[in-house]
Amino acid sequence: MKFNYKLQRLCGAYYGHPSSTTHGTVGSQWGGANLVFSSAGNVLISAVANRVQVLDLQTHSVRTLPIEARSNIRCLALSPDDALLLVVDVDNYAMMVNFRRGIALHRFRFKHRVRQAVFSPNGLYLAVTHGKHVQVWLPPNHHRKEFAPMVLHRTYTGQSDDITCLTWSPDSSVLLAGSRDCTARIWTVNTTRGYEPSTLSGHKTPLVGVFVASSSTHDRIQTVFTISEDGALVSWTCTYDETLAIESLEGAKPKLEDVMEEAVDFFSGGALTARVPQNLQQPSAKSQAHHLVKGTWSIESRHYFRQDGARVTSTSYSPSNQLLSVGFSSGVFGLYEMPSVSNIHTLSVGSQQLVKTCTLNKTGDWLALGCPTSQQLLVWEWRSETYVLKQRGHAYGMRCMAYSPDGIVLCTGGEDGKLKLWNASSGFCYVTMEKSHTAPITAVCFAKASVVLSASLDGTVRAHDLHRYRTFKTLTTPTPVQFLSLAVDPSGEIVTAGSSDPFHIYVWNLQSGKILDVFSGHAGPVCGLAFQNSGGTLASASWDGTVKTWDLYKGNVPTESLQHSTDVVCVDIRPDGKEICSGSIGGLLSFWDVETAKLKYEIDGRRDIAGGRKMNDRMTANNNAASRYFTSVCYSADGACVLAGGNSKYVCIYEVSQQMLLKKFQVTFNRSLDGVLDELNSKNLGDGGPMNMDDADAETGPYALQLPGAKRGDDGSRSSRVEVLTLQVAFSSTGREWATVSMEGLHVYSLDEDMIFDPISLTEAVTPSAVFAKIRSEDYSTGLRMAVHLNEFALVKEVLDSTPYRSIPHVVRTVGPEQLERLMQFLSKILSTTPHIDFFLRWCLQLLQVHGAHLEKHRAIFMRAFRALHKAIASRQGEVMTVSQCNRYDLEFITDQAALKLTQHSGAKRERDE
Repeated sequence: MKFNYKLQRLCGAYYGHPSSTTHGTVGSQWGGANLVFSSAGNVLISAVANRVQVLDLQTHSVRTLPIEARSNIRCLALSPDDALLLVVDVDNYAMMVNFRRGIALHRFRFKHRVRQAVFSPNGLYLAVTHGKHVQVWLPPNHHRKEFAPMVLHRTYTGQSDDITCLTWSPDSSVLLAGSRDCTARIWTVNTTRGYEPSTLSGHKTPLVGVFVASSSTHDRIQTVFTISEDGALVSWTCTYDETLAIESLEGAKPKLEDVMEEAVDFFSGGALTARVPQNLQQPSAKSQAHHLVKGTWSIESRHYFRQDGARVTSTSYSPSNQLLSVGFSSGVFGLYEMPSVSNIHTLSVGSQQLVKTCTLNKTGDWLALGCPTSQQLLVWEWRSETYVLKQRGHAYGMRCMAYSPDGIVLCTGGEDGKLKLWNASSGFCYVTMEKSHTAPITAVCFAKASVVLSASLDGTVRAHDLHRYRTFKTLTTPTPVQFLSLAVDPSGEIVTAGSSDPFHIYVWNLQSGKILDVFSGHAGPVCGLAFQNSGGTLASASWDGTVKTWDLYKGNVPTESLQHSTDVVCVDIRPDGKEICSGSIGGLLSFWDVETAKLKYEIDGRRDIAGGRKMNDRMTANNNAASRYFTSVCYSADGACVLAGGNSKYVCIYEVSQQMLLKKFQVTFNRSLDGVLDELNSKNLGDGGPMNMDDADAETGPYALQLPGAKRGDDGSRSSRVEVLTLQVAFSSTGREWATVSMEGLHVYSLDEDMIFDPISLTEAVTPSAVFAKIRSEDYSTGLRMAVHLNEFALVKEVLDSTPYRSIPHVVRTVGPEQLERLMQFLSKILSTTPHIDFFLRWCLQLLQVHGAHLEKHRAIFMRAFRALHKAIASRQGEVMTVSQCNRYDLEFITDQAALKLTQHSGAKRERDE
């Protein structure tokens, strides 16, 4: 079994900072980062906490980049060629990332707050708001070769308050910035003779947007739009002096030539003309900056957005389509046609939450909206008035999750009482049960593949139909209780739930909804339940320090009671039903034999799970290991390993028979959460312990210190950081992935697909060239075995594609038992994307027919591969059924039309004969 799992995606939140939202600390400047579209306009980039989500709107899938910022992300910027991505967090630490490969190229820190960063249209410059200043950097590119990956080009000053918005001119020679001092300023990127920076002052509130309108003459800037928080839009026009502009151009030419002649290579001593940026080598007459010399700016018109006192929180402009989108603090967004500012659409996102960011893609067809307080991400197509994407996380955090038996669906329950279903392949939520419960959901589980059950603190267990997406059964108790745990027997007929007070286990029949029995015997809350896969044995864990096993068919008498020295908080049964794993608050994992009720092994995981010092802890992480223990355990599909997570930032995988730690995963490195760092900064430690201090420049942030009685910047709220916890862990039935629930959402880990080398039965003759030689000589059997030995997906796919349809049975017979598991994994991966479904189903059918007896005999070894294959086939079956239904209706329509025409033709012929 491989353990090179990597984070594949972060589900449950696609915009905003879940950790901040949970405690109500989201404000206009703390809610989330901006949204960025790719150059093609079909890929959306969003920041969730300290990670970057990439949403493909064409294939309807999501992936999480394998990089993490130090803290919650505040700002994103993507280069025009989609090569570089700038990520800046709330502590002003920045990363320059290779977007295509997801690799961090360079890390650095800005000295002041960065509110926005924008690449120039030609990709040679990067403008960053730096407090009251604007810095322009030279990012890495193929035109410039430097030792430092980031070179500061120039710092622009002149504003009296923080810069809030930036924009570039189409030719990247002019930079415009809006500020909190209610003014906008215009600079030229390079020194332009005779030009003095212009200041546009015509607003009463801070600016939230400044844009350059498209012009019929590309060499001049005709109109500039500025938008302020009070909803005022001012249109500015520039009057040019032709004589002064020509003189400026003539005077600028020698200066540019001098710069190019003086550029010398440090190593060779030759001219450095090739290294001069492309825009400097172009004729200066084409620069829009020189036309601004002695230009006069004046107000052309004023417009006001009337939204009942709501302030403007975000803006976006598409120059090619002349479209302006505006988001308001009331959850309303509008789309306007420029320059007339005529309203096209005004809609609400469905909740009274501010629209933190709105972004139009390059074609102007799609509008992306982000609401941080509800963690809502929307992509709206305004022409057809439909949502391309609409995703929303749990309002107060995620609490529990479960995999479906086939591994295709993930179900999550939240503190808001809602139930959400996620597609494990795409990572998107496709169903939300809004009115599931009236209190937090504590446990969810699947009964077969079409029914999901949820237990809540509201005292009910509800059964939901996954075909009609509705609640069809509500299970209650004679007296009101609060449920903590839930389990369903393998047949899906018997439902059990454990309560907190009284300490009972309730048993229902799912079909009738009637209560069958009430098991009593625990002296503490029943926090965990698990069914045996074969038989009617139920294991229950309680805070009274015992794990009891019950036989549902022999009455209300526990068959065995497994005693622990401390409270038991979690339990699970091995897939073959012969072993029980229980976790206690001492950090111990105990393994018991079901038949003899004797302790087999014990794993002390206190040091494995220990780590992370909270801000208010008065002791170090090493001395505070007693409070770290596992709260959730889960067996792997083959039963050889166990996955464990708890009130820590770590998730551990143990090998049971050897009682050893195989791998340990840290779910997050986000320093905005509490308990991530093992050691605190000594400068924040006082005589009485750690001081509650955070971001130094966050004067109005959620963790800023306030003086007693002070009103300025103090809204009366008291909040603290969210601690890192792994509330629940679960293996997928395929064994290819596992998931854990934390305060940031649902972390899904899958096996690393880049591991392509497996040295099994390899010789010097087994090479990729030898595989292709076997394909050319039509020796497909040998070629397939060699490709499977090399364990390279592209080679295996090439051999399978090249094998003739009639030769598949003969090739399958030559496959050895040691190659079956890997071949089934390859087939499952191919089936998820290939259009040749029938061809590869033939491979699957032959594998089952030829090697079925061996698969049945060693089912524990092949269960993971078989479930992965079943998941891929079931997923494609749904797609084929949808297409077939559409084709059936089309064929029926064509047949009916042909029959109608034939009837009309026969009638007309009969009339002519008569």
